[in-house]
Amino acid sequence: MCLLALPLGLAASGSAADTSTTTTGAAGLNAVLAAAYQQAADEAPQRVPACTGMTWQILAGVAQVESDQAAGHQIAADGEITPPIVGPALDGSGTGGNTTVVHDGSGYAHALGLFQFLPSTWAADGLNGRGTAAPPDVQNVFDASLTAAVYLCGTGRDLTQPTQLHDAIYSYNHSDAYVDQVEAAINQFNQLTAAPAVSATGRAAVVIRAALAERGVPYSWGGGDAHGPTRGTCCSEGGQDGTLIVGFDCSGLALYAYAQAGVALPRTAAEQAGVGRRVPASAGLAALRPGDLIFYAYVPGNDASIYHVAIYLGGGQQVAASRPGVPVDVEPIATSDFAGGAAIL
Repeated sequence: MCLLALPLGLAASGSAADTSTTTTGAAGLNAVLAAAYQQAADEAPQRVPACTGMTWQILAGVAQVESDQAAGHQIAADGEITPPIVGPALDGSGTGGNTTVVHDGSGYAHALGLFQFLPSTWAADGLNGRGTAAPPDVQNVFDASLTAAVYLCGTGRDLTQPTQLHDAIYSYNHSDAYVDQVEAAINQFNQLTAAPAVSATGRAAVVIRAALAERGVPYSWGGGDAHGPTRGTCCSEGGQDGTLIVGFDCSGLALYAYAQAGVALPRTAAEQAGVGRRVPASAGLAALRPGDLIFYAYVPGNDASIYHVAIYLGGGQQVAASRPGVPVDVEPIATSDFAGGAAIL
């Protein structure tokens, strides 16, 4: 079965709803986020002329670890985030990954917004990235992205140099483990956006045709078998009762599509990762071919934590039964929790 993704970085408060903008930009990002990152990367050298090498992938990598790309929050076309992203109290307890006590005027401080700025940092460094006269808003993705870009640039870093990129990320959070997380996310964005377009042939084409023919079929937790959509089971983490819905979950769709090509897969995503030749995330999408399975894990590299599977279409696209309330459809590969794939055919 498929579980819902958990954020990689600090747990911020808010609802469990998806972002409101359903169109996607580069590497499967919310389109408004993709535009904000690109705009900030383009403008950063104007703000810090000695800074070179700023890319949207760097900004996306930081935001991936800080707020999981504002997961669970709506993003309006003007960049405003609702409900506001508010990190846990910085009381040093370890909740949400914080181990340092930070006070504000009325108690413990909270990191804020897409990039989880401390209120004092935002007050000193916040920038308006919308081209208006409005005060900088930490809950606006255009403002937050430009501020993060300029902050990472420092007084003029060359971010194409690994040591200077490391220093930039370390300046954001004085933790080598944090730097490793962000650099891994940046590498994933770089790999996913370089995905080649490849045509499917043979049994791979059979698998893909079978999956694409199910576009529009509802998501059903535990639904789907070798013969098609079925009623599922109760209940998903979000509370969906699959017994009330005829459809597929992610692994049910993969099981069905592969059955049409004469391949019997096990039922769950984690079990399916044990079939065929495993392709590590570090190999990038260039190592995958249409029809291969793609996995997502709470802890990439730990197959026991795999919670989602999709079928690779080529060119950075996948077909999947992603989550309750969303029917089977084609979508860009998500960078969040990408855990590689499996070549089975």
